[in-house]
Amino acid sequence: MSDIALFNQTEDELGRVKECFNQQWKIYQKVLNNNYMGHREIYSHLHELLVNYFQKPFTMLELGCGDASLTSQALLNTHIASYKGIDLSIPALEIAKQNITIVQCNATFTQGDFCELVAELAQSQQNTFDAIFMSFALHHLHLEQKDRFIGQLKPLLTSDGVFILIDIVRQKEEDRETYIKRCLEGVQKHWSLLTSEEYLMVENHITSSDFPETQSTFQEISQKHGFTRIDCLYHDPLNITQLLCFHN
Repeated sequence: MSDIALFNQTEDELGRVKECFNQQWKIYQKVLNNNYMGHREIYSHLHELLVNYFQKPFTMLELGCGDASLTSQALLNTHIASYKGIDLSIPALEIAKQNITIVQCNATFTQGDFCELVAELAQSQQNTFDAIFMSFALHHLHLEQKDRFIGQLKPLLTSDGVFILIDIVRQKEEDRETYIKRCLEGVQKHWSLLTSEEYLMVENHITSSDFPETQSTFQEISQKHGFTRIDCLYHDPLNITQLLCFHN
């Protein structure tokens, strides 16, 4: 294959990636602007946690930070001293660098797969954080991956550090199929401003990529890896999203 063909192929691939990002970004912004997933309430509770728990300067690692727009708001008027964000998306990270400027702290960003980078950080044993934060990303991993991943987080925390998780959580009696059915019924009922094309994209994402666990499963994982306790600080009215705090 010629260099010109390779170049054109690369340009085409970049174009498809950019188009996909723009489509997903449009849906994400519509979900945020209409508060379809209760981001306003749950990030308000996150802000309260950060203000009340950390009475002195603290460091935070955010995994799957995206554009960090909600996190930067939650960090306002806290004692944050240092923030590190990791995400796979280069366009999102470029936006995140601008959003975090409203917070008076040292901020760095790394592009890459958070699973791989956490494993590297754990092996290096040179980085610890007072808070590790993750929002709507862990549920993309399967149970065995979640178990191993959470175990890798513990040595990255300071002695009184916390792993803060915002994510979808199945009810105790639900299996994955029942959860997905309930979730999609909620999307159809409440996400009224989605176009038919946008709904199909959301439906495809949920059915192919959502693997939520129950709170009791997270309890078992936290105990297995030596966390002292796990607190549920908030759950939405539909019992889909929870704010969980794992204490080191």
